[in-house]
Amino acid sequence: MANQPPHNPLDLNNRSLEIFRTIVESFLETGEPVGSRNISRHLPMTLSPASVRNVMSDLEEAGLIVQPHTSAGRLPTEVGLRMFVDGLLQVGDLSKEERHSIEQQISTDVQNKPVEDMLTEAGELLSGLSQCAGIVLTEKQISKLKQIEFVRLEAGKALVVLVGEENNIENRIIDIPKDLPQSALVEASNYLSTRLQGRTIDEAKLFIEEELRTQSAELDSLTTKLIQSGVALWSGEDNGKKSLIVRGRSKLIEDINAAEELERVRKLFDDLETKNELVKLLSASEEANGVRIFIGSENKLFSLSGSSIVAAPFKDSERNIVGVMGIIGPTRLNYARIIPMVDYTAKLMSRLISS
Repeated sequence: MANQPPHNPLDLNNRSLEIFRTIVESFLETGEPVGSRNISRHLPMTLSPASVRNVMSDLEEAGLIVQPHTSAGRLPTEVGLRMFVDGLLQVGDLSKEERHSIEQQISTDVQNKPVEDMLTEAGELLSGLSQCAGIVLTEKQISKLKQIEFVRLEAGKALVVLVGEENNIENRIIDIPKDLPQSALVEASNYLSTRLQGRTIDEAKLFIEEELRTQSAELDSLTTKLIQSGVALWSGEDNGKKSLIVRGRSKLIEDINAAEELERVRKLFDDLETKNELVKLLSASEEANGVRIFIGSENKLFSLSGSSIVAAPFKDSERNIVGVMGIIGPTRLNYARIIPMVDYTAKLMSRLISS
């Protein structure tokens, strides 16, 4: 039975650490298994292939590397990759030129650019720089309310039309009492539009809840129920309030020849189509202060697709986290380059949104 895999590089002696590092770095560069003879040539100390194989056997028993075929070399496992990323990866900083390039591509004419357009550009930028798919998850709500209108669709259903100050529109369907008269819809529309103009949806929700709680609103009971239905919708599940932007999916299939790699990407595309699990996963990243990395089966969504996510949150002017951006790609990512890239782009987006 295999030993429990060490989660700290300090659990390995220097020889084992260097061999493990060489295996991982070779995998990240080539995607191929590496054999003992090639490893011995790249080590900073002199070790025979036989000695390297002995150490590789120990690393394999510890669950850090695996031999995909009898005659093949070794690859890192997901546990091994996690240990490498957390404890051995040397993450540098972007150069001045790289930072300037990112700023130029996103922040041009920022004053006249809707936030959603900037987020889409950020997703495309991350996709282009990483040669993976760029992802952005943000609040689906408009920034500031300009007008709210209730429109009857059928018995028991109404459409809530939310108009933002930038004239962007969102439509949400709510359940209403079947006997609700048209006058209640008009009254609710007028009541909300006059009181909530210039507020965010979260601010509007808190204001209405307080006003209804203190009974300061002079509304009939049916209109009150209608407004409460809208408030309940605004405070509902995150999946309904989140907008997911995915850019550069085609880059995931470039330079893929092996049938198993094509199958992995096909499953990943299926995952991206469902979206719900990805939204949940990225929502978890909103709790982080910096970059979060999900490798392979560490998360439910990619347990079959062999993919990784590198993501970081971005904030508004009040330092509230309003979204997450990053990339999706194979577990064989250039983490050292992608991590600072995602981190800087998220911080840049925070500054742009705040301004």
